[in-house]
Amino acid sequence: MTGHPEDEKIRFFTGTYQLFPAELLAARPVVELDLGCGAGSFTAELARRYPERTVLAADVMVGRLRKLVKRCDRLKLGNLEVCRTEARHLVALMLPDGALDRLHLLCPDPWPKGRHRSHRLLASDFTAQLHRVLKQDGVFHFSSDDEYYCDAVRRVIAASNLFAECPEAIADLTDIRSDFELRWNAEGKPVHHVAYRRIPAPPHTVGH
Repeated sequence: MTGHPEDEKIRFFTGTYQLFPAELLAARPVVELDLGCGAGSFTAELARRYPERTVLAADVMVGRLRKLVKRCDRLKLGNLEVCRTEARHLVALMLPDGALDRLHLLCPDPWPKGRHRSHRLLASDFTAQLHRVLKQDGVFHFSSDDEYYCDAVRRVIAASNLFAECPEAIADLTDIRSDFELRWNAEGKPVHHVAYRRIPAPPHTVGH
């Protein structure tokens, strides 16, 4: 026992190569993932709005996840699974192909200093993994208060040839805010949202 009763409702993934439980992904026909969910303002409202969907909430910070568990208990949400895991491992190693209908990556750390940009989640290899874990026509939803980061994400996504911009794919979410978006809005900072729909990967060109 950790002394925190909320921990009983958090799935702790400690192994780098631990596969995500298939029964969670099969429980309902639609599965959404909030990657880096924080304390879960966005996640909880998404789950409340769509009780017929499975909503996965993943973060590495246990304190934030405990707050989300308390919120789930207050709202009596039975379709939200709270997971403690590292974002890269979850997408690249743990989730099977075609697992998700929508993946939300909202207000991640922009790592604005040049020497830190390798820490950014959105790079070409991660984009390929996003494509892998999304279902056909699945949606990737990204937001940031850093306009330069948004532009960088647009360039990476465009260069991948794996997604088509599709703002209408998140039209049902325009009134839901993540914890960080609420914070930035309170400080007068706008938050930029982009959405992309998965398209088939282009065929590889074989040289002669």
